[in-house]
Amino acid sequence: MAKPLPPPRPRVVSSGEEALLGDAVVLTQLDKAIGWARKYSIFPYPFATACCAMEYMSLSMSPYDIDRFGALLPRFTPRQADLIMVIGTVTMRQAPILKRVWEQTAEPKWVMAFGACASSGGFYDNYTTLPGIDLIIPVDVYVPGCPPRPEGVLDGLMALQRKIQRQPHTPPPPPA
Repeated sequence: MAKPLPPPRPRVVSSGEEALLGDAVVLTQLDKAIGWARKYSIFPYPFATACCAMEYMSLSMSPYDIDRFGALLPRFTPRQADLIMVIGTVTMRQAPILKRVWEQTAEPKWVMAFGACASSGGFYDNYTTLPGIDLIIPVDVYVPGCPPRPEGVLDGLMALQRKIQRQPHTPPPPPA
């Protein structure tokens, strides 16, 4: 017969901040707290133009559940979004529209190139297809594939979350 485990011994702290706060308060830096909150409150704007849009729609289904990453509620106006997900082929006629959408997005803003066509023009090698959206707007995360699997999109979203958390969120102190 196995011996029963002894009861856990309580932590005894006699002085310092730990004695005053105990387990009731969590201490952190403001920048880390803002990074954590911002990482789980992403509001995407889906700029969906082609067949990758079907894969984007599957992200909200139960096997993938993009909601657990804090990015379920798409915003269909750039003024309420902070992540532009460029989903599919972008033509030369759509490029100025995409640039305007990016300019109207509130700061801080991030961009995800979703699929081979948004990243590099895909298999379209002609004068009407933009060979990668990074020619007109800065891209933070590239998701490869034609169309990309939902798991790849979630990997890209987690990479973006790590990037968001590492960014400085509070302004530097004014010079003295």
